[in-house]
Amino acid sequence: MDLPHSPAADRNKEPILQVLRGLLPERGRALEIASGTGQHVAWFAAALPGWSWQPSEADGAMLPAIAGRIAESGLANVRPPLRLDVMAPQWPSAADPFREPFDAIYCANMLHISPWETCAALMQGAARHLVDEGVLVTYGPYFEQGVPAASSNEAFDQDLRSRDPAWGIRRLQDVEAQAQRAGLVLRQRHAMPANNLLVVFGRSGS
Repeated sequence: MDLPHSPAADRNKEPILQVLRGLLPERGRALEIASGTGQHVAWFAAALPGWSWQPSEADGAMLPAIAGRIAESGLANVRPPLRLDVMAPQWPSAADPFREPFDAIYCANMLHISPWETCAALMQGAARHLVDEGVLVTYGPYFEQGVPAASSNEAFDQDLRSRDPAWGIRRLQDVEAQAQRAGLVLRQRHAMPANNLLVVFGRSGS
């Protein structure tokens, strides 16, 4: 099977993994939102064998590619991919993995290439499906108040908005506000290569 391949996912999977190693306990259950080509989930699952991973994707056409990459890897700790639209009022209730809460939810490079409403939906869904001590990990470009924007991010933002006015790099303080409305707070901020951030949210009372 000729699997789709993202050069960016190949470049950033190891820096992201290094942060996850320091963040996550030895064992747990993780849900990946917007799995795309499946490169991240395959890489993380191989490096973190104590974790069970549930990939998901809103674009149903990508599910065979994700399944193919899982099969090619031979990994036993990755479940079959599910179609999941974060905007749905209920995430796939018929799927076994959603019967119990997740220890981590991971979402990379979604918020800037989807309508702003998906941010609130992601936060609310994470609040519904995380254990009390669980974390929501997001990765991608952000604009930050008081931090000069990288010229590459400004150009990328303009390109995104030219392709779809509903897209664009989000301001971290706006994302944090949506998290707070859902009962989550920003726990960690990690500067990553290529002017990206890895941001960790957790429950406000935990």
